Amino acid sequence: RCWKGSRVHLFIKHLSLADLVVAFFQVLPQLCWEVTFRFHGPDFLCRVVKHAQVLGMFASAYMLVMMTVDRYLAVCHPLETLRRRPARRARATIAATWLCSVVLSAPQYFIFSLSEVRPGSGVYDCWGHFIEPWGVRAYVTWIAAGIFLVPVLALALCYGLICRSIWRNVRGKMRRGEAGAAAAAEEPGTLAGRARVSGVSTISRAKLRTVKMTFVIVLAYVVCWAPFFVVQMWSVWDEEFSWHDSENTAVTLSALLASLNSCCNPWIYMLFSGHLLHDFLRCLPCWRPGRSSSDGSVRRTTAAGKLPTARTPTSASDSWREPCNSRKSSQSVVLDYPRRASHTIPLEA
Repeated sequence: RCWKGSRVHLFIKHLSLADLVVAFFQVLPQLCWEVTFRFHGPDFLCRVVKHAQVLGMFASAYMLVMMTVDRYLAVCHPLETLRRRPARRARATIAATWLCSVVLSAPQYFIFSLSEVRPGSGVYDCWGHFIEPWGVRAYVTWIAAGIFLVPVLALALCYGLICRSIWRNVRGKMRRGEAGAAAAAEEPGTLAGRARVSGVSTISRAKLRTVKMTFVIVLAYVVCWAPFFVVQMWSVWDEEFSWHDSENTAVTLSALLASLNSCCNPWIYMLFSGHLLHDFLRCLPCWRPGRSSSDGSVRRTTAAGKLPTARTPTSASDSWREPCNSRKSSQSVVLDYPRRASHTIPLEA
């Protein structure tokens, strides 16, 4: 199936788009800014760039949160999810996420503008203007809470509920599996015990995969964003902090790590859903299946066509068994490192 055939694929597609916004409208403009030293452009472009920089961060963070909420509903409330047209709900959620990201980043238009570095100097740069003395603190705290604290808490809560639901399901199936194993011991050859045990092992693997994904997602998000926001919060709440004294490798790396999170997101989901890369390649017009895989598919199809579709006798005693393909037997701030205090973006006026 192509990307549009799955809600997870649809969320990952838009998560990747949000990460591309971070790459091309946040990191790239900031890199050009560092090369040219000053912002070269009109006032309107200054405001648009600042808006796009924060828009990408909000969209990337909350698209990840909405995809996690969708997984929570699918695992913990599957019947309720199916009743409410999940594909339409997913598209509405994605549209709402983009809209909220645009709204949450809109204050950038009013905070930043093209201003003179010093009155009468004739040198202009894209700077932020804040109400003294609390304006900068309020702005940085708002960005840190909106892009880091709230998403991390939402991710931890959703995945915690998913793990709890799967764990309870596993415990219940283990109890039923023990009862089925006892019944199978009394009547050798029955399928009930084997089906129950198979169900338990399948859910156990899903539980383990969910726990691993939870750990990797939360760890990657915290590791990438925590150093940056710690430095930013430190810079506005510590009155003795000076950007000039802190211009070192550690501060620079804290800003670069935050951008790295947008690079990690797609690979994390491909790591835990190996079929995503294959499905993505199938959507490319230049992709062609290999001969060996095609032959293998034909062989599997031919073999499957030869399997019996009804119960068959196993011996002369006319005892019956279900075939292997029988239905009964079968059981996913703007990142600106402060090289110069004159244009720390957006956290310095």
